[in-house]
Amino acid sequence: MVRTPTTQTLDVPGAVLHYDIRGELPERDAADRVLLLAGSPMDASGFVTLASHFEERAVVTYDPRGTGRSRRTDGTGELTPETHADDLHRLIDELGAGPVDIFASSGGAVNALKLVTEHPDDVRTLVAHEPPLATVVPDSDVVLAVCEDIYRTYQRAGSGPAMAKFIALTGRKGELAPSYLDEPSPSAADFGLPTEDDGARDDPLVGQNLRGCCGYVPDFEALANHPAKIIVAAGEESRGEFAARAAAALAHRLGTELAVFPSHHAGFLGGEYGMTGEPEAFARTLRDVLAARL
Repeated sequence: MVRTPTTQTLDVPGAVLHYDIRGELPERDAADRVLLLAGSPMDASGFVTLASHFEERAVVTYDPRGTGRSRRTDGTGELTPETHADDLHRLIDELGAGPVDIFASSGGAVNALKLVTEHPDDVRTLVAHEPPLATVVPDSDVVLAVCEDIYRTYQRAGSGPAMAKFIALTGRKGELAPSYLDEPSPSAADFGLPTEDDGARDDPLVGQNLRGCCGYVPDFEALANHPAKIIVAAGEESRGEFAARAAAALAHRLGTELAVFPSHHAGFLGGEYGMTGEPEAFARTLRDVLAARL
């Protein structure tokens, strides 16, 4: 039976966060840790299937500020991993059940890396799944330039053309040559994206989080000496793609082995957003990885 979540809100500086609790929260420092599932800019709705595979423990999901139900009160400008990490810290403190285990994917993994750097007592285990860190890959300069181009395209032409460029970047296998920026721009129509500019400039991905997330530089020394166990992961089908390459580079810098999960960047999805990975196998791998830290 799928548990019905209890939804609550938390006022933080500049935003009102919405979060969902499945199960009973344990006492602080209890043996049974809360499992916090975090994405960015993906909101809690993307973790419904994954959460259903962990009915033996309390699971918390949330909508990052500016995404889903979590409305911003600080405007519509760009966000940083520092801001998101502070939000996560305040959420964990509000739960009163730390330290927690975190599975964080994509931009959520970047935010969680900042969280464990700033608040080491908040986290027992972090599984950082495919953090899109342009700063750690060998072709860093090119990837950062592409991200800048995507952001500027969004500001100039709207979400369709910008998202087409983003999809092309994330699906490309292998390192990017400098000539990548000279290639013809992909068509928004080819991806079923809008070709007309609606005038909005508050898109959670290309408008609010892209540059801050991909441009984040981890504190490698702090992460390597962190009391929590940090596991960097990537999907087996993602091999060669930007986020998976970044995960492999990060694991190497931390002196750890990359954990290989089933499927792709969104392998935990079970129909959310019309996409399906291998959620059952993904959850089984996540459970094994979390158990191995004991």
